[in-house]
Amino acid sequence: MKMHDRRPDDRPREKLARYGTARLSDLELLMAVIGSGNRQADVGKIAREVLKILRQKGGDVLYDDLRSVVGLGEAKIPVILASLELAQRYLLDSDQPIIDSPEKAVELLADIRDKKQEYFVCLTLDGANRLIAKRVVTIGTLTASLVHPREVFADAIADRAASIIVAHNHPSGSMRPSQADIETTNRLKRAGELLGIPLISHLLITKQSSRVID
Repeated sequence: MKMHDRRPDDRPREKLARYGTARLSDLELLMAVIGSGNRQADVGKIAREVLKILRQKGGDVLYDDLRSVVGLGEAKIPVILASLELAQRYLLDSDQPIIDSPEKAVELLADIRDKKQEYFVCLTLDGANRLIAKRVVTIGTLTASLVHPREVFADAIADRAASIIVAHNHPSGSMRPSQADIETTNRLKRAGELLGIPLISHLLITKQSSRVID
């Protein structure tokens, strides 16, 4: 059934406004996102083709996958992909914490406070600042040459991370960043800018406290 053949109160957007999303089928939800069709195809036909791709590929739908759908214009593809990404971030991955401040990052780093050696840790984050993974990059005395950007960003690239937070501990208890700490921070900031995966913070952790290295 084409959109103009439906009763006004049975059209997806009107139905959603009246009853909420739970009353809509998957097809109707997609029709509500797409909005309208065109001369090539009506919105129902477009939505059915998109739904077929979603069922085949799950959450791994790419821009080029949707470009094959007849009648789906370039303006609608980003809308669909953005809707899928939001659903994945806020619903499917809701068990992962959101790290939107240094204080929240520190909560995840209690395990390195009492270490006898320096542990350098990287937290990879998605576009909603949700934790993707926490990894130990190196163990030992921190130097700019030891903590190379390629070791830090290799997993971030594989994770498709939007940003990273790094941290290391000072077993001595000193809260003063060393010259190597500062050099490492600056190197990672520059590398992050080039890669499009910015370094949000470099945290210095001790048994009693923590601070951000500028």
